[in-house]
Amino acid sequence: MKQFLITVAGVLVGFLLIILIPMFLLVMVGISAATSGASKPHPAKGKSQVLQIDLRQPMSDQPRQGFFGEVPSLIGLVEKLTDAENDDRVKGLFIRANPMGMGPVQAEQLRLAIQNFKNAGKFVTVHAQGFEGTSITSYLSVSAADEIWLQGTSSFVATGLSSETAFLGGVFEKIKAKPEFEQFYEYKNSANTFTEQTFTEAHRRATMSWISDIFDTAMEQIASDRGLAKAELRAITDQAPFSAEKAVQFGLADKLGYAIEAKEAALSRAGDGIIVEITDYTPNKSSASSSTLIALVEGEGAISTGVGSDSPFAGDEGIYSDQMAEAIIAATRNKKVKAILLRVDSPGGSAIASDQIWNAIERAKAKDIKVIVSMGQLAASGGYYISAGADAIVAYPTTITGSIGVLGGKIVLDDTFDSVGYNVEQLKVGGEFAGAYTSSQSFTESQRAAFRASMAKVYEDFTGKVADGRKMPIEQVLEIAKGRVWTGNQALENGLVDELGGYRAAIAKTKELLGLGPDDKVRIQRFPKPKTQLEQFYEMFGLSTEATKTLAKLQFLINSEQVKTLIKIQEMSESRPAELEANLPEIQ
Repeated sequence: MKQFLITVAGVLVGFLLIILIPMFLLVMVGISAATSGASKPHPAKGKSQVLQIDLRQPMSDQPRQGFFGEVPSLIGLVEKLTDAENDDRVKGLFIRANPMGMGPVQAEQLRLAIQNFKNAGKFVTVHAQGFEGTSITSYLSVSAADEIWLQGTSSFVATGLSSETAFLGGVFEKIKAKPEFEQFYEYKNSANTFTEQTFTEAHRRATMSWISDIFDTAMEQIASDRGLAKAELRAITDQAPFSAEKAVQFGLADKLGYAIEAKEAALSRAGDGIIVEITDYTPNKSSASSSTLIALVEGEGAISTGVGSDSPFAGDEGIYSDQMAEAIIAATRNKKVKAILLRVDSPGGSAIASDQIWNAIERAKAKDIKVIVSMGQLAASGGYYISAGADAIVAYPTTITGSIGVLGGKIVLDDTFDSVGYNVEQLKVGGEFAGAYTSSQSFTESQRAAFRASMAKVYEDFTGKVADGRKMPIEQVLEIAKGRVWTGNQALENGLVDELGGYRAAIAKTKELLGLGPDDKVRIQRFPKPKTQLEQFYEMFGLSTEATKTLAKLQFLINSEQVKTLIKIQEMSESRPAELEANLPEIQ
């Protein structure tokens, strides 16, 4: 009886939670919507404004709606700062620097935004509680500022770049697992994580090439910003770590002090204005509008088939081919759209999904709509596949792109299972290839030959599309393909991109292809239209199973490298088609 009452009580509590949680979230959505709308605090009339940005907070590449507002993003920040350049109320910018490091493209784009902001006649003041990480990118992001303050007790540690690659070949050998992969070709090194115990010569050569190029780019840009010769800067940073006082002596910082002192100095420079968080800044919108409409389609993350979830709780970030293709096609159906600007930040993914998006771009071009790609930190493998047919491609000097290749395979666990007494036996009907993707036994000779032939066809198709899209001889494409990763600088030399520059440079290129002048106004509209918080809420708790899926996913918000590796092993041991993905290590 006691157990029965406990069970009943548990059911009642669960039932109440099912009712109360949506009610609570609905109230919070209402509060959030209200605070972000009419009741949002506005600066006092006539007061000078100093915008504030905190780079210590994580940032996505592209704007997306979180449950309680827009998630901070690189492109969203650029858009707001662009508006602020022509806002007489805004006198300057105060930045809290990231002390540890960030993606090279984020650093480059922030530097460009600072330069543009200064060119509009406004000042930029930065405060850093040291540059404590070894990555030079944290300093690169703010090196163009008018004034850099360092907390006196901090250190300058930023000295270079490094990356680490995990190799599981030795682990698999010990547990008697057999990775069986096919890759086209030697530079398509994602599978090396599973098959090797150390770098192959091609893997090492390619990795050192792009890391070195990114480092050289960062040093050139910093040297230019700080009025130093590149060799002089290199001699200084090679001495890191050193004190904040030394950083001032070396010319890498301008003043010592605490954040409050730097902020007070910025406010004084603005004429005793007020600090406005960049997320709270509301620009003065011009009443003038343009008849030239550019559709902005954005994609960030791995490329998959199907449709992802719009829920802010889903953890479902990525590029889904149905969604992106439909966004592109929807833009082509709008008679006012003259061009499509595609922002790509992706390591690639499914070959089939990438091909679907490529086809949507071809359909847009067939309707005389210009397609311009703005590459983010990554536009590699499948990310390059979907970009290759564009009328123009704009990349940052440090964008990771190319990786024109394909790989696929499985991890055979039969001997691993035997060692613990676990037995898996397969029964099959049909052709010889049936059951080829099982992890319980190796490919047969004919299965492996067929599998390799199917991937060879993907590679042939990929390289052919690059040759057609870039108007290059196929022999030239085959020479720079082979799965090799290039930086934006290297990609420009190889003909894989058209220009170097950031988001605004891509907009300028779009205007050029439309026959417009640099000062001509355009309207940029996102496709699809971002959903409001209320719309997201109703979708989550509507008459569907999405609510259950969304809440269930809350249990899996674990981001440790160990868990990621285990998940990757599990994925690689399952049935999988050819992959167009560049599995790149983080740069630190």
